[in-house]
Amino acid sequence: MTNDPGTATSKTQPGLKRAIGVPLLFAFIVGDTLGAGIYTLVGTMAADVGGALWIPLLIALVVAMLTATTYAELITKYPHAGGAARYADRAFGIPYVSFLVGFLMMASGITTAAALANAFAGDYLTALIDVPAAPAAVVFIILLTLINLRGVRESLGANLVASIIEVTGLVIVIVVAGIVFTSGNGEPSRLLEFAPDVPPLQGAFAASIVAFFSFLGFESAANMAEEVRNPSKAYPRALFGAIGTAGFVYLLIAIGAVIVLPPAELAESTGPLLDVVAASGVGIPPGVFSIIALIAIANGALLFMVMASRVGYGLSEAELLPRAFSRVLPGRGTPWVSIIVVAALTIVLTLTGNLATLAETTVLLLLLVFLSANVSVLVLKKDKVDHDHFSAPRFMPILAIIASVALLTQQSATIWLGAGAYIVVGSLLFLAARAGRKHEERANAS
Repeated sequence: MTNDPGTATSKTQPGLKRAIGVPLLFAFIVGDTLGAGIYTLVGTMAADVGGALWIPLLIALVVAMLTATTYAELITKYPHAGGAARYADRAFGIPYVSFLVGFLMMASGITTAAALANAFAGDYLTALIDVPAAPAAVVFIILLTLINLRGVRESLGANLVASIIEVTGLVIVIVVAGIVFTSGNGEPSRLLEFAPDVPPLQGAFAASIVAFFSFLGFESAANMAEEVRNPSKAYPRALFGAIGTAGFVYLLIAIGAVIVLPPAELAESTGPLLDVVAASGVGIPPGVFSIIALIAIANGALLFMVMASRVGYGLSEAELLPRAFSRVLPGRGTPWVSIIVVAALTIVLTLTGNLATLAETTVLLLLLVFLSANVSVLVLKKDKVDHDHFSAPRFMPILAIIASVALLTQQSATIWLGAGAYIVVGSLLFLAARAGRKHEERANAS
């Protein structure tokens, strides 16, 4: 990560074709952002804030938009860079900082996959087949790992189909909630009810941490930088439009869910949207909606496991993780050691954590990544480039930093302990990688 892509390598190798315009980029970001989180976390939010689910979603939307302005500037200013770790490297030039940001991204992917594995083995699956949750979650992770080993990055068509299916499921929820509301059977008054025994402001901020989980995914747009036509104009339009669209859909889902079902019932479910569809009386078979939800969850978990394994591979290639992480499966070209490590850690977290705790841990990890990006964009304001790019007003990343810190203060000691464990493990791997490289250098010199 010490060399910026687009320097030496771009002079000797042809660049990627810039074939993606605003509509396709918009669809890609919407597909990444609109996903499994909302299928599983409506109930968790209801436990914190009651029926006023729209408040934490609005808070999360504002934080996401603020952070998106930072990414819009960094991506359009450095269209060959590959994410927050690269931006940190440009801003600070400290290998450990670059490693830590990248490792936190990898850890967030593992933790997200574990959260979604728990969700997969919950009410959506039991609506189809009654099996123990823990073994079902482990089998689920193993199957995704086999797909990952085979080479899932070439399966863009399957990902597109899965994204269309999961969006269809969200549309179904909005439509059935609308039918319930227009028929006079819903209870809109619940939208102003807060959870009993929880101070409203405390509950709103606690729920906003979980709500922010549903907006994650837009940051992966940085990986498309070299394939977008006129990124200086395309990225801001697609990025802000996609986040706004996701926020609008999520608000409709949350409002509809509360109108159809009491918050207390939502809070008790690991498949809250399935319960909303069933309670609507519209007649959609529960099994059909369960299959849609399971596809959405599986698609999200697979994408995050792929992301985590590729980040591990990239850190190893940059000599920031032990060399073993860059070993590739012959014939498939997939980083098998990184994939196996990601799978093993995902299984451990799935068996030891619950959905809410894992989701909150993911948010904490990515808030730290976003903090790095927001500080980086301020440091890099003085760095001039020879092309037009989006420029965020200086106060925007400052507000994003304040908002991120505010959300971080809402995290419990348990969540911080989990993040600290990741940092300790990552630091040990970083030191092991450095020691291994120095040993190789001494051996080659002798």
